Amino acid sequence: MTAVDLGLPELGGLAHVPTTDEPQKAKEFKSDQEVRWCPGCGDYVVLNAMQAFLPKLGLRRENIVFISGIGCASRFPYYMNTYGMHSIHGRAPAIATGLAVTRPDLSVWVVTGDGDALSIGGNHLIHALRRNVNLKILLFNNRIYGLTKGQYSPTSEEGKLTKSTPMGSLDHPFNPLSLALGAEATFVARTLDNDRAQLTEILSAAAAHRGSALVEIYQNCPIFNDGAFDVLKEPGQKEQRLIPLTHGEPIVFGADGDHAVVRTDYGLEVTKTADIDRSEIVVHDATLDDPSYAFALSRLSTQDLGHAVTGIYRSISRPTYDDAARTQVTHAADTKPPNLQALLNGNDTWTVS
Repeated sequence: MTAVDLGLPELGGLAHVPTTDEPQKAKEFKSDQEVRWCPGCGDYVVLNAMQAFLPKLGLRRENIVFISGIGCASRFPYYMNTYGMHSIHGRAPAIATGLAVTRPDLSVWVVTGDGDALSIGGNHLIHALRRNVNLKILLFNNRIYGLTKGQYSPTSEEGKLTKSTPMGSLDHPFNPLSLALGAEATFVARTLDNDRAQLTEILSAAAAHRGSALVEIYQNCPIFNDGAFDVLKEPGQKEQRLIPLTHGEPIVFGADGDHAVVRTDYGLEVTKTADIDRSEIVVHDATLDDPSYAFALSRLSTQDLGHAVTGIYRSISRPTYDDAARTQVTHAADTKPPNLQALLNGNDTWTVS
């Protein structure tokens, strides 16, 4: 789904970023670094999808930046032939915010994981989203700490047996999209590492979005949490569990569309299509300004993956923090030219005796 499909300006998120008319290929976005992830890691699929997708934007490579935190996914910048920074644990959104505010000529992407973003980096994530900084945040969710060898993460299901929870995790996990929507993020989506078509569509829509875009990617860790999302990929299982969203279309799923999403007095629920009138089925609208509908959609996804809603939940337009900050700085400079000496000699000083 593109921004145009959602009724939004095409490439609005890249309004200030210089483009190029020269044809580009995926290989031009591949660095000379050896890709060092475990065989079977879902990160490979996301990397390849990104390298294939970026040429379609027509942006110069020197105007694209990937900033990561700490974790397996955070090696991403090394493998992209763009600018990049492997930053510090949990702080990638904060560093990316500074870059987005000062350099409107850049397309800024954040690569993070469920531990990096939702544990030590939780506050940085929610504040970047609520401020609506013009960032694209890819949250690789494998429900485990992979880099540190298999401890439970903020998205691990209750009862999860890991090296740090040998009797089972007692923590109730985050639903990352519920968290993002609670912060009123303007673009929120989820996809799977093996769904190349949907992943590419969502990346395109995220790039076109002006403001904070959070894309959660269910991603397999073949070493410490292998098969965590297999039930969403196996024929006969995925049809009954995956609830794909298409803007403007009724939310139906199942091998023969035998299940649907309907409204209740308190939110949304899944029911059999045969038990309701067709008019009762919810028609997905990603452009609703009120985040409560998208939040209700996020609550349909369950810990046990009985259901998992994928696609673009929300895509709305709201002023961005970085645009507002630059406007404010310009206005301040025009109305009151900076005077460092006056500031140093101002009234807000004190003497330490």
